Amino acid sequence: MMPWRRHSVGLVFSCVFVVSFFTNKFVLSVLNFTFPTLFQGWQTLIGAILLLLSGRLGMVEMSRITRSAALSWLPGALLFVGNIYAGSRALARLDIPLFFTLQNSSHVVSLLILKVIHRERVQRLKLFSVCLMLLSAINLPQYDPQFDSRGYLWAVAHLFCVGAYRVFQVHYRPGNLSDLERQVINYLFSVLLLAVAAHPTGDLMGALEFPSLQSHTFHCGCCASALLGFLLLLATVKLKSGLSVEHAGVWIFLSKVSAVCLSPFIFHMDVNTPSLICVLVSHMGGALLLYSDADSQTR
Repeated sequence: MMPWRRHSVGLVFSCVFVVSFFTNKFVLSVLNFTFPTLFQGWQTLIGAILLLLSGRLGMVEMSRITRSAALSWLPGALLFVGNIYAGSRALARLDIPLFFTLQNSSHVVSLLILKVIHRERVQRLKLFSVCLMLLSAINLPQYDPQFDSRGYLWAVAHLFCVGAYRVFQVHYRPGNLSDLERQVINYLFSVLLLAVAAHPTGDLMGALEFPSLQSHTFHCGCCASALLGFLLLLATVKLKSGLSVEHAGVWIFLSKVSAVCLSPFIFHMDVNTPSLICVLVSHMGGALLLYSDADSQTR
C-alpha cells in the first residue's frame, strides 16, 4: 500500500474511533442512559444487520459460518459480551482519560495469560512497559477527585475481558474464521444474551421511565452510536489488513491519545495533577510497549 494511502486509512480510523467513543460517552453520561443491556444490545443488533447485509451485497467478504466453528468461538463471544457490557458500565461513570488509563492495563492480563498458559518469553522492555501501565492503574483511584467505586469495579471487569479476548483472538482461530465472521458471531451472541438479560437486570423497566426516551437528541445519539460502531468495525478491519501489526498498533494508540486530549474540550472533567500524571505514565507505557513489539519484530 502506498504511504499516502496508509496515512489516509489511519486518519479515517482515528476520526471514526474518536467520534464513536465521544458519541457513546454522550449517550451514557450526558444523557445518562445507563442501561447497557439495551444500549449495547441495540448497537450489536444494528451491527449484525448491517454486517450481514454488507456480506449479502458483496460489500465485504464473508464465507458461510459452520455450526461447529460458531460453537467453538463461543468463549470469545462471551468475552466480547463481557467487554462491551462492563466497558459501557465503566464509561458511564469514568472520564475518558481515566477509562483508557485503566483499559491500558489489560495488557498486563494478556501478558500473564501468554506467560502462564503459552509459556512465552517476555522482553525486559515489554515487562517494564506493562509495569508502568499497571502502576498507573493501581494508583489512579486514590488520586481521582471524583472516585466512583462501582465505575472502577466495572473497569476492572472490562480490562480482564479485553486482555483475555486479545489473546484468544490471536491464538485461537476455529474453522479459519475471518475477523468479520467472528464479529458476526460476537454480534448475534451479544444480541441474544443481552436481550435475555434486559429484564432480570432491571434495564427494561428502567428504560421505560427514562426521561429523555422521546427526545430527538436521544434518538439521534443512539442511531449515530450504532452506525459509528459498525463503521469503526470496518475501519479496524481495513486498518489491520492494510498495515502491518506494528503500524496498526501505532494508529490505535494515537487514536486513544487523541480521544484523551480532546475529551476535556467536549465533556466536563474534574481532574488534578496526580491523576493526570497517572494518565501520562500509562500512555508512556503504551508507547514503550509499541516500541518493544516493533523492536522484537526487527530482530
